[in-house]
Amino acid sequence: MAFELPDLPYAHDALASKGMSAETLEYHHDLHHKAYVDNGNKLIAGTEWDGKSMEEIIKGTYDANAVAQNGIFNNISQLWNHNQFWEMMGPGESKMPGELEKALVDSFGSVDKFKEEFSAAGAGQFGSGWAWLVKDTDGGLKVTKTENGVNPLCFGQTALLGCDVWEHSYYIDFRNKRPAYLTNFLDNLVNWENVASRM
Repeated sequence: MAFELPDLPYAHDALASKGMSAETLEYHHDLHHKAYVDNGNKLIAGTEWDGKSMEEIIKGTYDANAVAQNGIFNNISQLWNHNQFWEMMGPGESKMPGELEKALVDSFGSVDKFKEEFSAAGAGQFGSGWAWLVKDTDGGLKVTKTENGVNPLCFGQTALLGCDVWEHSYYIDFRNKRPAYLTNFLDNLVNWENVASRM
């Protein structure tokens, strides 16, 4: 069964007042995300991965020894990443649940320190990629960054929060100011209830 492009969980202009314009979502969701769906479906058709879940395909096609990943991995991993990304943001006021705040303080010393580490990871990712807050295999929280479409599933980690730092995610609204985009993401766009639900 072919994968489908999920609808955004809010209107295209729902995040505009928080720093992510309708134009960005039209390009990012309707064109970029759709391309991963279409290309991924073409690449897996008739292969051993046809009919498998996104998670199975990502874990099964990731090559830890490769500098560049294969086309199936790149498209299906980016499809999964974006499915999570839209859900991790929201238009309403989002208050951080107590259990998440406690976990962040336990792991990073403070929520502000977590935000600093997360922003530094995203800003320091050379080229395209993602910044992540993950629950590691030992149950602790940590900040990571990955290149291109690589995600925490590849390392047995649980993705709690991810921020897309490919240029198409921020260039319309922030031009080349990736650090400003990351600050705005953490301060205005994150749906902290969704993040907490992933723990």
